Amino acid sequence: MAQSPSGILATNNVVNSITRQAKVEPFDLHVSRNLVYGHRYIFKFGICNNTQTSVTTLWNPATPTAYVYPASATLMQVSSGSANDTSAGTGARSIIIYGLDANYNEISETVLLNGQTQVATTKSFLRINDADVVTVGSGGTAAGIIYIGTGSATSGIPATTYGILPQQYNSLAQSIYTVPAGYTAYITSYTFTSAATTTYNVSGFFVSYQGAVPVIQASARMISGGNFDRHFDCPVVYQEKTDIELRVSTSTAGVLMTGDLHILLIKNNADAGNT
Repeated sequence: MAQSPSGILATNNVVNSITRQAKVEPFDLHVSRNLVYGHRYIFKFGICNNTQTSVTTLWNPATPTAYVYPASATLMQVSSGSANDTSAGTGARSIIIYGLDANYNEISETVLLNGQTQVATTKSFLRINDADVVTVGSGGTAAGIIYIGTGSATSGIPATTYGILPQQYNSLAQSIYTVPAGYTAYITSYTFTSAATTTYNVSGFFVSYQGAVPVIQASARMISGGNFDRHFDCPVVYQEKTDIELRVSTSTAGVLMTGDLHILLIKNNADAGNT
């Protein structure tokens, strides 16, 4: 065995992180390194700058509401609140959308931005699971809030919004995820944080959808600021096509809250073809 220039143990010039004695590493690390067939780690982060006294999904429109999913797969319109987020602008120039098609199969598409003018996707999306800024201009980041939705836009904001990339985040920031066809999701933990500086009643809810009915699976309670972190001894299991989200409410509106979902996604019959 040789020592690599960086000090990492290497064998036959292949860098690895196995221990010298046990020759093993944590299973979670194997998954993150794409070394376990059919397994993926999904991390969903959401932010809400303006919580309501009613229960709303943990995402970030100007006035948050419970998220409404598309009734059918549809072409999405992408736009920004800033004219500088365009294919030749100083802000974000393109984004990639990750979602599901009409059959809940995973799809993705890269879209060139055109400022506040909407640009239509060429693929129809039933669900939006994630989105990231891919390229930027001299500003190094998105200049405005980027929206994914349907219907005509006003100042870049579509009539119906399904995805929001908050300014400076360059990524979808909503704790919403739908399990793709052919996969099972295992929720290992979830977290809520509150930036309240006054004594407020702060509530968080971990919700899944069975058909059209939202089912509260677990909850969190905080007084004013702080965080709530729950780890499941045995991960909670959700089958394909299940919608999963975090929801929040506060006794006084206007509190900043965030939330995380930690998901192990495993392909059904993952041993098939792995011979």
